[in-house]
Amino acid sequence: MPEKVTVQYLPDYTYSQLLTAERHAFVSDEPQEAGGDDLGPSPYELLLWALGSCTAMTLLMYARRKGWDLAEVSIHLTHDRVHAQDCQDCEEETGKVELIRRDISIRGQISEEQKERLLEIANLCPVHKTLTSGSKIVSSILVGA
Repeated sequence: MPEKVTVQYLPDYTYSQLLTAERHAFVSDEPQEAGGDDLGPSPYELLLWALGSCTAMTLLMYARRKGWDLAEVSIHLTHDRVHAQDCQDCEEETGKVELIRRDISIRGQISEEQKERLLEIANLCPVHKTLTSGSKIVSSILVGA
């Protein structure tokens, strides 16, 4: 069964949302400069966290299975919208594109060949694959739920 999360508006605030999963809960919000109360991370921060944590976990799992000396992984991410002609790694040639930059810092005795393989593995993390696969979102509205 797919994992279910719930996002629920906190009525005493402008945009704040209570995010719950089976055993976890926290708040998401917009920053004050966007009209929010800045009570938690923004939706794009959550998205970047999801990609970063999935990438780090995937790399650690892979390296441990291989017996590699990967002692630490840190992922640094940014999100921006850039003109296609300013993005040397983007396929689109016109308009604006969503650009996520992911810098992976590692510590350990890792060879150049292992480093190249880890970069390939980073692109196989499930969240990366979801974001780049052209996912479909099916929505419905339930009144009075």
